[in-house]
Order: sequence, then C-alpha cells, then structure tokens
Amino acid sequence: MRPDAAFAWAAWQPLGLSLTPRVLAEILDGGQSFRWRCEDDVWTGIWSDHVAQLRLSSTGSLEGRVPANAPHSLTALREYLRLDTDFAALADALPWRSDPHLAACLAAFPGLRLPKQPFGETLLCFLCSATKQIVQIKQMVALLAQNHGAPICRAGSPDPALHRLPTWSELAAIPEEKLRRCLLGFRARYIQQTALFLAAHPGWLEETESRPYPEAKARLMELPGVGEKVADCVLLFGAAKLEAFPVDTWILKALARRYHLADWSPAQLTQFGRVHFGPLAGFAQQYLFAFERSR
Repeated sequence: MRPDAAFAWAAWQPLGLSLTPRVLAEILDGGQSFRWRCEDDVWTGIWSDHVAQLRLSSTGSLEGRVPANAPHSLTALREYLRLDTDFAALADALPWRSDPHLAACLAAFPGLRLPKQPFGETLLCFLCSATKQIVQIKQMVALLAQNHGAPICRAGSPDPALHRLPTWSELAAIPEEKLRRCLLGFRARYIQQTALFLAAHPGWLEETESRPYPEAKARLMELPGVGEKVADCVLLFGAAKLEAFPVDTWILKALARRYHLADWSPAQLTQFGRVHFGPLAGFAQQYLFAFERSR
C-alpha cells in the first residue's frame, strides 16, 4: 500500500493555473526540489511539516488537495507554488526578444515557475547533490527523512507514515556514521559539520536568507561543501533570489552549445548569465536547464 493511500484527503481545489504534464513534471521533479513523486498522474509532495497532492484536470487546470485534518496546508501549498507571483509576466520580462535560443526555451516550457521551498531544507538537499543525479539525490533525501525525520501523517496498518526531513538541530545530534547509512558518502561529513555550525550560531540561516544576494551567497560559501553552484541553487530555490544563476553540467552544455562559451570557466559563466539575462537570470537558467535536459 502507498504510504498516503489511507489518508483522509480534503476535496480537490482549483489552484488557478493551467499547465501541461511536461511542465508540471519539470516544476516538481526537474531538479528544483526532491520530495515529489508521481503515481497514476497524481503528484504527492512533502515540505516542512506539510503534505499535499497535485493533479491536472482533463482541461489542464492544476488542482491540489491536502489531508483533511491539515487544512492550513492548502495555504502553505499556495505559498509554496508562489501563486501570487505572475511568472508569465516575469517570463515576458526576460530578454527572449533578442535571444532566439531563450525564446525557444520559453516556448517549450510555457508556464514554468519556481516554487519557494524552505530555506534550511533546500540547503540540506543541495548538500546531497554534489556529483549526483536527481534520482540519487531523491533517494538520499528520502532516507534522511525516513530514518531521522519525524512522521507528519500516519495511515493504515501497520501504521506507515510520511516523514518530514530532520531539522538542522536534529542533524547536529546524529553521528556521521549514521548519516552515511543514508547513502550520503562524503556528503555526510559536510552535513554534520554544517549542522554543528548552525547549532553554534542560532538564527544564522534566517539572517542569511534575508541578506541581499551577494552577502547571502558569500555567507553560504563559508559552510562545508558549499561552492558557488550549491550556494546559487539554495538562494534561487530556497530564498527566491532570482538573480542567482547556478552553473551545473547542463548549464555548461547549454552555454557552450547555444552561446559558444565552451572555454569559459564556471565563474565567468555565472557572471555572463547575470549580465546577459539580467535580474531574472535564475528564472532564465531554469528554462535553459529544462530545455537542455529535454534534448
């Protein structure tokens, strides 16, 4: 039985978006977040202490629902999806009129958006991401939740549960060897060292999230295992700082193939992205990323 199969779910609610299945999959399972899964065209996701489901109606309208005993999670779902942000207007503000490749990316993924994820969870997930593919990151994150996170919702017999991720204060009390059992490898050391740092500096994460982009990035890069790419991913997906421009393997390929920047370093490419695409560079990055992976 699926862990969520016996939940008492509230009724499906329209969320005011129309998407294609391909774009919805890119939003939920395209490397921004790692706690969504799809069964029978229904996506189940977990963030913080919330569980929700999403589906597309026969007309392509996005619908959501939450456990019946957690109606507050519907508000959290709307905030997570940033339904109050006009991403269509943001996409139109990108320089697609003078950039034919960007125009093709926008046309391929109409309605793409960037959810706002919990900052601390985003940091944890991207500390798991070094040299790993999405499916492997999802596996590590799922094991961290299952082995060390508190249950959110319980269902059925013998009482299977969905678990939230462990908090950073909880991670600080877990020995590295136990973390390694979640298939983290060398990343376990970075996570434990970061957890101990955060335990010794209360409020550090919240302060970092509120700082302007350059300061927030510099602070994140003081943490073990956090380089430019991880810092930019955390700020883009966890702090909604749209000027962040992560450069990973797919962006290296995109900028080499489409913009003829094969000999540029990641630092140079980051600067190029922020100059060429402007203050919404991170949003443009997600279009480039999705398009390149789809090819």
